[in-house]
Amino acid sequence: MSVTEAATHLRENPLALARAELRRVGEAFGVDPNLIAVLSECKKSVEVSVPVAMDDGKTRVFDGYRVVHNVTRGPAKGGIRYHAGVTGDEVKALAMGMTWKCALMGLPFGGAKGGVVCDPKALTAGEIERLTRRYTTEIINEIGPEKDIPAPDVGTNAQVMAWIFDTYSMNVGHSVLGVVTGKPLSIGGSVGRDGATARGVLYCIRTALQKEGRRFPDTRLAIQGFGNVGRNLARLLSEEGARVIALSDSKGAVVNPYGIDVQAAITHKAEHGALTGLPGTEDATNDELIELECDVLVPAALEQVINTDNAPRIRAHMVCEAANSPTTPGADDVLEDRGILVLPDVVANAGGVVVSYFEWVQGLQEYFWKEYEVNAKLNDIVVRAFEETWSAKERFDTSMRTAALGVAVQRVAEATTTRGLYP
Repeated sequence: MSVTEAATHLRENPLALARAELRRVGEAFGVDPNLIAVLSECKKSVEVSVPVAMDDGKTRVFDGYRVVHNVTRGPAKGGIRYHAGVTGDEVKALAMGMTWKCALMGLPFGGAKGGVVCDPKALTAGEIERLTRRYTTEIINEIGPEKDIPAPDVGTNAQVMAWIFDTYSMNVGHSVLGVVTGKPLSIGGSVGRDGATARGVLYCIRTALQKEGRRFPDTRLAIQGFGNVGRNLARLLSEEGARVIALSDSKGAVVNPYGIDVQAAITHKAEHGALTGLPGTEDATNDELIELECDVLVPAALEQVINTDNAPRIRAHMVCEAANSPTTPGADDVLEDRGILVLPDVVANAGGVVVSYFEWVQGLQEYFWKEYEVNAKLNDIVVRAFEETWSAKERFDTSMRTAALGVAVQRVAEATTTRGLYP
């Protein structure tokens, strides 16, 4: 039987939003409309069916996607997400976003994204493994270390990457370390990869605070989402002396205006499967967390959680996007009008793909770096991209998002013009 998942967290079509944003940036930065037309489309989009033998003896068929947006600057790079709300247009929009992110960071990659429509929390480990191996087999001609390199995303992790690596390697007859990134250390992963996205967010917030003459110990932060990124970010922030006053997962939020014991929250989540009920905190909803008074709000879960409905009620001084596309364009305009600084996903959450690049390079060389080297190189790249974006923001008198996308789109457009159209 075919599985169709009606659940969606998307309020607006993400591909339409991404294209509209690209056109707006193209006009603001004077990019040739012909190039904008080319960059508005994805190079390749593959939709596959993924039949899986379930533990109860039944066979379920899941829908899977792999999209490559652009390969002008190098092989495609982008995560694979397992989520009930995955759609083809969402995957295309995310692939486009990866192109801009890689270009802004100066990485020799284009953008890609993949996804399977499923609820991984409702599947057993064996079912997820069989789903992953079949999905990999269905897209095996599309991926490769010089073609398209997947990585973890929402609902996937290092173990899923290990299964993809193994399935691909078994099919070609030898181990191919560079086929995926985000692998476990024991099979060619990079130190620092697990917390890389969170660390990149940390560097962005720190740099933005420095622009205002502020420091972490004076800062109150609310983090929406407690997956890999939100959890690691909360831990890193607490180590820096920041006050994390609110945390949330898919089941609800917890709040303490004087600061949450982050390690206790991590332990509580591991033991109880939810943050709610954490001693020393009050329970709240995700919506209430978004509107909490704080210095920095960090959406670290899914898209479009900040929208035109709640943007007028946001009381954060700054929003730092650890998730992909958590703010709709309409909400962006509201926050800009209200003087709330938004650090956009294209620069703020690029730490993951930067260290994925490091892992890919290490895999190709079969020579691995120390963690302090990884973190130092990550800091250099993220801070340089932040400063380039800030400079463009001031030069063009525009928002951080428009500035970041402008720098990135110009780089991809220049590469496209330099290479020319074939034939």
